[in-house]
Amino acid sequence: MRPVLVGEEVDGGVYVEVAGSTIWHFCGGDPQGVPTVLLHGLFASAATWGAQVTDFVDAGLRVYLPERPGHGHSPDVPVEYTFATILERTIDYLETVVGTRANLVGWADGAVVALLVARERPDLVNRVVYVNGYLNSSGRHTDEFVELVLRRNPETIDYLRQHHDATSPDGPEHFGVVFDKTLRMITTEPEYPVRDFAGVEAPTLVVMADRGIVRVEHALEIVRALPKARFAVLPGTHIMPVESPELFNPLVLNFLAADPPTEWLPG
Repeated sequence: MRPVLVGEEVDGGVYVEVAGSTIWHFCGGDPQGVPTVLLHGLFASAATWGAQVTDFVDAGLRVYLPERPGHGHSPDVPVEYTFATILERTIDYLETVVGTRANLVGWADGAVVALLVARERPDLVNRVVYVNGYLNSSGRHTDEFVELVLRRNPETIDYLRQHHDATSPDGPEHFGVVFDKTLRMITTEPEYPVRDFAGVEAPTLVVMADRGIVRVEHALEIVRALPKARFAVLPGTHIMPVESPELFNPLVLNFLAADPPTEWLPG
């Protein structure tokens, strides 16, 4: 285990204090650009957005990539992983580190967190991009990779721990704790009724892969519930932002820059 200090710089990012814990984050791009926060999912880190950062910075955005406790470079905390605790920490990050209204781009359970923030603290959110996330268990397909995780398949565990062991200040011996807490979270959460988000006013782009873990019908239910939602289905799997950044990046950047037309009438 290696202790970390607020202000310490590692791998292009820096440690900051958020909600009483120390996390690693990266910030880059135009200081005058629109703040855009990329939220990773479970078993992931800021590195999963590697195919987006350059394009987003080149588009003039101010890009923020926070890593949750127990993920990437951030040390773990002695509490369970729940959407409630992740939401609290994300709100504090937006208030104390970003300091102004921001775009939120979330992937997987990071997408759910983005929508929760937009519901609970609309004053902190400009636009939302909701990528390959499900709000409740009825919204996902049975997925072979998830099933391997749930069965604690040794090869799958070895794959998941590679990045943790290379970057975590907690050391390789802590991965078992992270894995167990993650397992408990994905077997119990999220379970949010889609209708609970009908009051979200932030313009939201719901992006799904046509061969992803999320049911297209569930994604459409989300789109129909949100007052200002648009919908895009791209070819790919759950890791579509990595597989097809040439499709994903321009789509997201165009949405963040301006609302597309909502209707067409001959003039």
